Amino acid sequence: MPLSGAVLRELQEVVGEANVVHRPDDLRIFERDGSIAGAVPDAVVLPATTQEVARVVRIAARHDLPVVPRGAGTGLSGGAVTLRGGIALQLSRMRRILEIDPHARTALVEPGVVNYDLQQAAARYGLFYAPDPSSQKACTLGGNVAENSGGPHCLSYGVTTNHVLGVEAVFADGSVAWVGGDAPDRLGLDLLGLLVGSEGTLATITRIKVRLLPLADAVVTLMAAFPTIDTASQAVSDVIAHGIVPAALEMMDQVTIGAVEAHYRAGYPTDAGAVLLTEVEGIQESCAEQAAAIEDILRRNEATGLRVAQDAAERELLWAGRKGAIGALGRIRPNYYLHDGVVPRTRLPQVLHQVGEIGRHYRLPVANVFHAGDGNLHPNILFDLREPGIMEQVEAAGEEMLRAVVEAGGTLSGEHGIGIEKNAFMPWIYAPADLEAMQRVKRVFDPEGRLNPGKIFPDPGRRPRLTARAGFCAQARWW
Repeated sequence: MPLSGAVLRELQEVVGEANVVHRPDDLRIFERDGSIAGAVPDAVVLPATTQEVARVVRIAARHDLPVVPRGAGTGLSGGAVTLRGGIALQLSRMRRILEIDPHARTALVEPGVVNYDLQQAAARYGLFYAPDPSSQKACTLGGNVAENSGGPHCLSYGVTTNHVLGVEAVFADGSVAWVGGDAPDRLGLDLLGLLVGSEGTLATITRIKVRLLPLADAVVTLMAAFPTIDTASQAVSDVIAHGIVPAALEMMDQVTIGAVEAHYRAGYPTDAGAVLLTEVEGIQESCAEQAAAIEDILRRNEATGLRVAQDAAERELLWAGRKGAIGALGRIRPNYYLHDGVVPRTRLPQVLHQVGEIGRHYRLPVANVFHAGDGNLHPNILFDLREPGIMEQVEAAGEEMLRAVVEAGGTLSGEHGIGIEKNAFMPWIYAPADLEAMQRVKRVFDPEGRLNPGKIFPDPGRRPRLTARAGFCAQARWW
């Protein structure tokens, strides 16, 4: 329901009248993130400082209003959806890079800083921030921390939690605390590890201190084609089994290759059953040795058309195709539903075969593009939302794919989070006692349950089913 005039005035006194959105038509813009599940907030508040965030949270506490932190809205599990109304705490005004310390190799940023902008700023000092989601030109670091985001180069470097040194957090009562520090070993309870990946259910992050790494002296990017997904998957396992951990090891199937090549002209062979992008970084000599060893392993697994990027422009083009793959799939269907389950690398062929069978059973095209090195699958179910009854088919297919992942010894999400998309299926991987232990921790931080309610844990108020998303491919044409 709309907030009362008195509550709106309280919020406007904190952030200014222009930074409180409450008219129904304006609120529609904030009803969803990168998901089809939507719920209109009662108000959107855009604070500019930690102090303003704390005051807004205290107002929400006095009036028993839910608070849902929100970044760029690129999240893929419904984490920023105001499921039970209340306040969407839009943090996009907090977008300053407060400090880059090239000697300590750290950066202090606000949550609204775009991932790519930090990369560009750090590069001026010969440094970079390792986590690189495919949406890095739009997603914000606050959202990356909330979801513990990954990316193609996290195989070697690790995901967000491995690069966050500390955060400033505003808790459910409006209190503010700094959690973490520069020390490599954290004494006592690891509260920072608890907050990273908590999807806004424990606190609102207002400052983030991250670790930066030196740019590599040399980078070698190798593309290889394979006759089938199975041979490419075996090549991935063999590379890791030889003790080689590349900076990135990404795979695309034939459906994805065709769509991407038609748009980007990156040089992917469209007759291949799968393509692997492999990247190694380091000093010149070690890169050359690793690249040669990888090339030998790939050839023994039936790789053909091996190609090494000759310069930065060619490397960027190869990666542009990989990171822009979902948008390019609009050439096939205007809508997609993307999963991100994780399986042991040795089970990749089995699960990918099952994913293909599920797609054929439901007569839905499926395009696979994923982080093969760590078994993080990204099957894209492609469809046209205008087709009657299509969402029921998509949801059923998606649920079967998730079940196949779990039955293969995998888990529900590698980097997109649980949110409302997969919270009903948490009992697949956790016993009731495990879930209750997690919820007891949540109640310590948020005893009234006001912070991003209805996320991560099964919600008794909703029937246990998948919440499927219908994303819109960038290349979609509605005619």
